[in-house]
Amino acid sequence: MELSIQEMLFLFFGGLGLFLFGIKYLGDGLKASAGDKLRDILDRFTTNPFMGVLAGIVVTVLLQTSTGTTVLTIGLVNAGFMTLRQAIGVIMGANIGTTMTAFIIGIDISAYALPIIAVGTFLLFFFKNKKITYIGQSVFGFGALFYGLELMSNGLRPLRGMQAFQDLTVQMSEIPLLGVAIGTIFTVSVQSSSAAIGVLQSLHAEDAISLAASLPVLFGDNIGTTITAVLAAIGASVAAKRAAASHVIFNLLGATIFLVFLVPFTALIEWFTATLGLEPRMSIAFAHGTFNITNTIIQFPFIALIAVLVTKLVPGDDSAIDYKPRHLDPIFLDQSPSVAIAQAKEESLHMGEIAIHGLEESRKYLNTNQPKHAEIGYSLEDAINNLDKKITNYLVQVSSSSITDADSATHSAVVDIVRDIERIGDHFENIIELNDYKITNKVHLTDQALDDLNEMFDLTVDTVKEALESFENMDEELARDVMKKEDEIDQMERVYRKKHILRLNEGKCSGTAGIIFVDIISNLERIGDHALNIAQEVTNKE
Repeated sequence: MELSIQEMLFLFFGGLGLFLFGIKYLGDGLKASAGDKLRDILDRFTTNPFMGVLAGIVVTVLLQTSTGTTVLTIGLVNAGFMTLRQAIGVIMGANIGTTMTAFIIGIDISAYALPIIAVGTFLLFFFKNKKITYIGQSVFGFGALFYGLELMSNGLRPLRGMQAFQDLTVQMSEIPLLGVAIGTIFTVSVQSSSAAIGVLQSLHAEDAISLAASLPVLFGDNIGTTITAVLAAIGASVAAKRAAASHVIFNLLGATIFLVFLVPFTALIEWFTATLGLEPRMSIAFAHGTFNITNTIIQFPFIALIAVLVTKLVPGDDSAIDYKPRHLDPIFLDQSPSVAIAQAKEESLHMGEIAIHGLEESRKYLNTNQPKHAEIGYSLEDAINNLDKKITNYLVQVSSSSITDADSATHSAVVDIVRDIERIGDHFENIIELNDYKITNKVHLTDQALDDLNEMFDLTVDTVKEALESFENMDEELARDVMKKEDEIDQMERVYRKKHILRLNEGKCSGTAGIIFVDIISNLERIGDHALNIAQEVTNKE
């Protein structure tokens, strides 16, 4: 039965939508099944570029998207949890991991797509257990992926009989750069290299495009997938921008190398197809896998060079603060618990520096509404939570040793102070979220309200700085000054609340603006309370 142009378009775009939904749903289900450990895998198992490659493969297979892994990596680089060289390794691994989707598509089980969807639906709707629900989500996504692919194939099938499309494929065979451009543009449009590869596999399976014309398009798909990483790095740190740039360079270099050797590469894939008896879809999967694995092998020895190159291309200073633990050396746990406690104290001060940085970023966001300050603030709060866990675990191990009374007092003080700093992080995150709400709902704060908030911010930041300095030097005089400033913060909060009520009564601000204002000064007042707690650890020392 002949399909009309309208029917072809409906089948193709409907199938593409279902395919994209299937990939996302499958990835979300796998991610949920794995728990919230994907970030930990990238954080903990990327000690060197080689481990980064392996971690990138594992996480991408679980997420079913190299873009997701790359964006996650950029976030970790932005937060200072990962170096540029480690990130490049992860990006290389992500490119290998994403080929798994092509191999899944290469196993043609479209005939069973609807029964698979039915099984997934049954698991989703008839079980309350979360793990079974996540498995059902993955199964449903798996079936939707193949059903969408089948619809796309049906929509694309008539193309092989169209003279204009035949002429285009001949041109792509003769002018490989045209194929690269088409692959790049399509991948940028759908924001998924897996979907672009899936379409390519369907076209090749329907004999609408030859292998020689398919391979340049495949190279373009790999270039196009870098655009999301570039978008994710906009407004991020210099290090994150460099990670995104390295992704672009890696894929561009790979495409260039393989274009130069396109004839022997095509011959190799044809040999694979003939020797292994591969179906057309699987031929493209093998081409995709061979391209990414070989590209990684070629460029892996030059990771340091790529890092130097992107440093030149993206100038600027990296984040001034290293967010990973600096002082928690496990060797002291057994050899010298006293030194270990001192190290934990130093790390708590490092954590305090990050909290001050976060407070300053939240103030910048309030005044400028620039998203980059919010992103940095959220990353800093994440770093505080990470250090909270690391320091607490370190101190728990120290507590199993025999320590003096003085060390025990310091140990207890550090435990309490780490908790207070963690709460400061929560409060400046609340302020960022309040400003998010203000921007989203187009709420306007008066100039007087902003002036009051900035004045209270100044006093709060100074109070936290002094509290940490008093703890660092065990300076009782400075600690007493912190207590005075905390009283000033309390008084300021009361005065500003009254001023706000007057503005509200005079109709100078809206009720929503007033709620945001009051919530922000409440969070600043509570930050002052935590600074007071830190100072009291100094004045209450024995």
